[in-house]
Amino acid sequence: QVQLVESGGGLVQAGGSLRLSCAASGNIFSIGTMGWYRQVSGEQRELVATITRGGTTEYRDSVKGRFTISRDNAKGTLYLQMNSLKPEDTAVYFCNAQARFYVRDYWGKGTLVTVSS
Repeated sequence: QVQLVESGGGLVQAGGSLRLSCAASGNIFSIGTMGWYRQVSGEQRELVATITRGGTTEYRDSVKGRFTISRDNAKGTLYLQMNSLKPEDTAVYFCNAQARFYVRDYWGKGTLVTVSS
C-alpha cells in the first residue's frame, strides 16, 4: 500500500512561483509513473504533468515552459516547480502514483493553489 501527501500549495500573485511536493510512504518501491493533476470546482480533473521512473516527462501544453516536474525515486518524493503562475492555474493539485506491477493508482488528498490577479 502507498500513501501520498501533497504540500506547498497556497496563495500567490500572478507571475509568482510555488513548489509543490508529494511525499509517498509505504511501499515506495512499487511506484511507477507519477504525475500531477489539477481540478477546478465543477470541472473535470486534468493532467498537468507526468514523469516516469527513468525521468521522461510530459506536460500539458498550457504549462510547458513554466512548470517542471521532477522526482526522487529513493525518497519517493515528487515535485512540481511552478513559475510564471497565471490565474487560470488556480486549482486543487493532486499527486498520482501508478503501481509498477499491477493495475492500481494512488492519489493524495490534494493541495490548493490560488493565483490572484
